[in-house]
Amino acid sequence: MAEDEPVIAPDQLREGHPKLWRWLAVVSAVSLLLMAIGNHEGHVEDLFLFGSAAFIALALVWDAVQRRYGVKR
Repeated sequence: MAEDEPVIAPDQLREGHPKLWRWLAVVSAVSLLLMAIGNHEGHVEDLFLFGSAAFIALALVWDAVQRRYGVKR
């Protein structure tokens, strides 16, 4: 049984396109910031928009640091 299975490294099991997800995160953060421009009077929603965009930006920075030091690809 085991001799029939190919030997593969764990990083070969990754699915998806990491660069695509990074670009989509950047587009999402920019679109959240652009949504702050509008005809609304209250600024409570601005806090959520800026907070969400900041969270995405911090996640992208964290990902870049991990990739730089070889923790992930």
